[in-house]
Amino acid sequence: MRKTIIILFMFIASLMASCGDSNTQYVKKAVRIMDKNGIYAQGPQWEKAKSEALDAHPCTLEEAQETVIKAGKVAGGKHTFLMTSNEIKVNNDSSWEMPTVELLEEGIAVIKLPPFSGNDDDGINYANTVLGTIPDALDGAIIDLRGNRGGNMYPMISAVHRFLPNDIILRLRTRKYNMEINVDYVNRVTKVERQSTIDCPVAILTDEWTGSSGEAVLLCFRGLGNTRTFGSPTAGYASCNQPFNLPDGSQFVLTTGADIARTGEVFCDDPIQPDVLTETPLDDALEWLISIGIQKSR
Repeated sequence: MRKTIIILFMFIASLMASCGDSNTQYVKKAVRIMDKNGIYAQGPQWEKAKSEALDAHPCTLEEAQETVIKAGKVAGGKHTFLMTSNEIKVNNDSSWEMPTVELLEEGIAVIKLPPFSGNDDDGINYANTVLGTIPDALDGAIIDLRGNRGGNMYPMISAVHRFLPNDIILRLRTRKYNMEINVDYVNRVTKVERQSTIDCPVAILTDEWTGSSGEAVLLCFRGLGNTRTFGSPTAGYASCNQPFNLPDGSQFVLTTGADIARTGEVFCDDPIQPDVLTETPLDDALEWLISIGIQKSR
């Protein structure tokens, strides 16, 4: 009987060892990243989640990843996720669309800004597609962010920088620092030439798919007197994420900061409400811009 117990104990110990040091180290590395950088990685809730993650004994990589994702939702909130090496490849190979500009007879430009995930040269082309199309004088502009789930915000902002003043258009707040962003900084990052400001009223269209960097573009206009938003509440991912490489080739994308508008409002996990809640945002935006033009002509 004693021999059986010893054998059973040895089997259990062997099984625990077989669960793999590599899987445990995978979790430990991810927890260290969260502990240092996660926007919510402080306080009792995080300490509990961290302890549970470190006490886990994942026997497979999949179990280790599940442990990391569970802890990540506490450390970084809903915008935090993990991409496997295969998902990274698919994401890098995925296509994205260029923005479009439609010039209306009323002197209004309708600018559609889709999500962007290309390289530096693609970013220059993305921004210049808009900048090279819009005229120097407009009676109004509509920036359509419906369906813009995010990506790299800098080419998006560069594309419409002519409608923004060169003050602090957005702030990013992390646990380590606060970052102030203006138009000149955005254009330096994107390597796009600064163009003159167009002084006209701007309408912005949003829907439930406007998220992440799409919301960041929206917030660059928040608080401006000549801007109004139309549509439905956004997705509620107005936060900054940072990717961290893990040993198996996966990427842990952790929310590290919140977006702050020029108004001082802090946005992160909550949807951004439009000024005008409507199911016909384009029609209502056009009506508003045309009414402003009529008032000016009187």
